[in-house]
Amino acid sequence: MKYLLLVYGEEALMAGVRDADCKAYSETLQRDGLILAADALERVETATTVRVREGQAAITDGPFAETKEQLAGFYLIDARDLDQAIEVAAGLPPARIGSIEIRPVRELQP
Repeated sequence: MKYLLLVYGEEALMAGVRDADCKAYSETLQRDGLILAADALERVETATTVRVREGQAAITDGPFAETKEQLAGFYLIDARDLDQAIEVAAGLPPARIGSIEIRPVRELQP
């Protein structure tokens, strides 16, 4: 089953997570055949939010919501079950200073 692991944290603290540590863990997941995709996101100031209301698109610079923790990156994995997804999430270096939200991927129906 596919799971999306969303990495959240305070940007000031997330800057202390070494890219090399994340890359090494990603390579381990790739060797184990678990990872489908993973990337870090640029700082929240680069975000653009789009909302469509009554057919009109409203564009706002910045994140969708004002929160202390920001979405910092993601991992898309193929795990056998939620227990394995939790195990993978617990091993992510940013889990030590932020949080990892685990969401099952729902396949769109035709």
